Amino acid sequence: MERHHKRSRLAVSLSLVSLMDIFTILVFFLLVHSADVEDLPPAKAVRLPESIAEKSPKQTVVVTVSGEDILVQGRKVASVANVLADTGDLIEPLRAELDIQTSRRFIKVKDPTKGREVTILGDKEIPYRLLKKIMVTCVRASYSNISLAVVRKETAG
Repeated sequence: MERHHKRSRLAVSLSLVSLMDIFTILVFFLLVHSADVEDLPPAKAVRLPESIAEKSPKQTVVVTVSGEDILVQGRKVASVANVLADTGDLIEPLRAELDIQTSRRFIKVKDPTKGREVTILGDKEIPYRLLKKIMVTCVRASYSNISLAVVRKETAG
């Protein structure tokens, strides 16, 4: 019984230094690894095609193409029906909006020969003719580095 009382009188000390070191390392790890994930804005009306592409999306101007509308940064610029009815390759409202986006943003172009970057979120059911018109318009508005957004396909194995 005497031994038990002696044991309870010993003061237990907790070293917070090593605990703080662990939390500091954890915070830095999370800060470093959370910064390189870029998500594209969700589009409820757009079902993206699947791909096995490994590249992560970058922060660019986003052109969203649903079954009914064409949007730039979430703002409607044209309807798909009107664009498909037009015989020309250039979508003038889209080009005007891309020019506005160029003047609004301070977009640093790393390599001027490559042009500005744009990401197209296109529904997988849109006709190729519409996609071609959008891409031609982007190139004419100096957005020649075009990326197509896709959903990463689960690979077997």
